[in-house]
Amino acid sequence: MLVTVARTSGSVPREVGAWMTVTDYGLSGTVGGGHLEFDAIARARVALAGGKLEPEVRYPLGPGLGQCCGGVVWLRFERVAAGEDLQVRLPAGPLRPVALFGAGHVGLAIARIARELPLALHWVDSRADQFPPEPPAPGWRQEAADPIADVVPDLAPGSAVLIMSYSHAEDFNLVAACLKRQRERQDLAFIGMIGSRTKWASFRHRLEARGFTAAELDQVVCPIGVAGVAGKQPAVIAVAVLAQILALPAA
Repeated sequence: MLVTVARTSGSVPREVGAWMTVTDYGLSGTVGGGHLEFDAIARARVALAGGKLEPEVRYPLGPGLGQCCGGVVWLRFERVAAGEDLQVRLPAGPLRPVALFGAGHVGLAIARIARELPLALHWVDSRADQFPPEPPAPGWRQEAADPIADVVPDLAPGSAVLIMSYSHAEDFNLVAACLKRQRERQDLAFIGMIGSRTKWASFRHRLEARGFTAAELDQVVCPIGVAGVAGKQPAVIAVAVLAQILALPAA
C-alpha cells in the first residue's frame, strides 16, 4: 500500500506529497509518525488482508487522534501491484539543484546523506574512477570532466555549488568560473568552498588580481558548514554543509 499526504489544513507534521509504503512485514517512508501513522499502517494492513479500502481518509489530529499539532491531514491509500515501479507513483516534490565538485571523503559523505534529502545532485570529479560503484540516485547526475571548471557554465540555474576537489588548483579555477558565471548571469544560489580562512585569504588575493570586486568575492562562503559544528570527520562536515544548503531561501 502507498499512503500519501493528499491535503492538509493548519499545523500538521508533514507536507503534501509525503509518503509511506506499507507491507505485511514492514514499511518505508513516513507521513508524520505518532497516532496518525499508527492508524494509517493499521488501515493499510487491513486492506492488504482483503478488508475494505477507503481511497482517502480525513484525520483531525487534535480531536480525532489526540495529537497537539491541531491541524487536519487527508491521507490517500493506493494499492501497489507486485513488481510495479513505485518511482512513477511517488509524488515529485521540488528539488534544489546542488553541484558537488569533488568525490573525496567529504564528497562521498555528502552524497550518501543527500540521498535522503530533497536535492538533485550534479556530482563532478576530474577522476572518472573516483565515484562509488552503485548507480546515482534517481534524478542525479555523475560526470567526470577535465578540466573540471568547464562544467560550471552548464550547471542548472539556481544551483548551490560545493567546491571540494582533491586539488587547490582545481578549487581555485572552480571559484573563478563560478564568479564569472555570477557576473554574467547571477543565477547561482550559493558558492561554498571547503577549506580554512587562510586558504580563502590566499584565493581572494589572487582573484582580486584577476579583477573580481570585493562585492563579487563576498558571494563565496569559505569555510562552509553551519556555525558551531567543530568536528572534522567527513560525516560531521557533510551534515553541517547540507544543513547550510537546506537553510537557503527557496528559489
